[in-house]
Amino acid sequence: MFSKQMKNTVIPILISMALSTLIGCSSESNPGNFGDDLDFLKAHKKVIVLKSEDDLCQVAIVPDYQGRVMTSTSNGLQGKSYGWINYKLIESNQIEEHINVFGGEDRFWMGPEGGQFSIFFEKDKEFTLDHWNTPKAIDTEPFEVKEATEGSAAFSQEMRLLNYQNFEFDILVERLISIFEKDQIEQNLQKDLPAGIKFVAYQSKNIIRNIGSEAWSKESGLLSIWILGMFQPSDQTTIILPYKDSLMLNTSYFGEISSDRLKVTDQAVFFKGDGKYRCKIGLPPQNALTRMGSYDAENGLLTIVEYSFAGDSTYVNSLWEFQEEPYKGDVVNSYNDGPFEDGSQLGPFYELESSSSAKELEPGQAMEHIHKTYHFEGDFDLLNLISKAVLGVDLKEIK
Repeated sequence: MFSKQMKNTVIPILISMALSTLIGCSSESNPGNFGDDLDFLKAHKKVIVLKSEDDLCQVAIVPDYQGRVMTSTSNGLQGKSYGWINYKLIESNQIEEHINVFGGEDRFWMGPEGGQFSIFFEKDKEFTLDHWNTPKAIDTEPFEVKEATEGSAAFSQEMRLLNYQNFEFDILVERLISIFEKDQIEQNLQKDLPAGIKFVAYQSKNIIRNIGSEAWSKESGLLSIWILGMFQPSDQTTIILPYKDSLMLNTSYFGEISSDRLKVTDQAVFFKGDGKYRCKIGLPPQNALTRMGSYDAENGLLTIVEYSFAGDSTYVNSLWEFQEEPYKGDVVNSYNDGPFEDGSQLGPFYELESSSSAKELEPGQAMEHIHKTYHFEGDFDLLNLISKAVLGVDLKEIK
């Protein structure tokens, strides 16, 4: 499997080099606190802010970016801003041709990206950057706000997507973002939060429904719900992917990854998230659990992502080729951004990504994917208590 994927290493490298021209050089770093990011977003777009009862936990959502969670904080307007935001692209008010990398901690996408069932390529087009386009419905078109309170915001959008086989998907997307109070966090994670920890947590519940007249089948192509989060990197950030069984780690997306950036233990994969070197990893269904995370030792920040996974084995394959196994893709991925050959860069940021399985849906049937994000800020010993209980990983192993 990996030898076939290695043939495609050159494709994503060329894609990203070209994207640096499309989007420009490195965007400015976020100012550093949630209030500044919120003011910036409000100057350009409508923003919905979810808040906890004490106003310390806040989540900023932009409906125009498909109901995207742009950033969050655990300490009010003066607290750290955890999401990465592409200031340069947003303030340019420009729409790019192939993709618009606005940033955000929880963005709604769908797969597959490549292959004979791709929704990013038209029929009979070569799998090259010139022909690759993110569907506008999941890139630039807004979602409708159905309801918004201080605790949650609901969105919906009808869309039509055409895949490489010219099969039309008529879809109703429903998306609900909800912020968690402390007791809900503790219940979700089955762990009492220690005193002295700052925290914020929320989830996106994402549903796609077949509102067309034809069934979705493996023969004509299936879809996945794909949620991606872009976060602030640091020199001491390590991504943590717990796994089970004999590891089949996919490291072939952007070529070889050196040992100083990737470490595998009996329980987890450690992957550097410094935003200084472009590389990506993924876990297939046989290795996936239900949680992943990252630890930023420089800022005392532990991020945990929890996602829907019930042991399904049908996941779309997004490689840019005609595929022998189009439903043998990854459940979770992590990407570390870095500079291109000319020194320009999209970020810096790193990503934590999860995908739903792909399902055959009759007209009227639906599938859903839940993606939960938790941020904990505090002393090492307190964060390590959470990591050991929730991820099964002792943060001392990272060193």
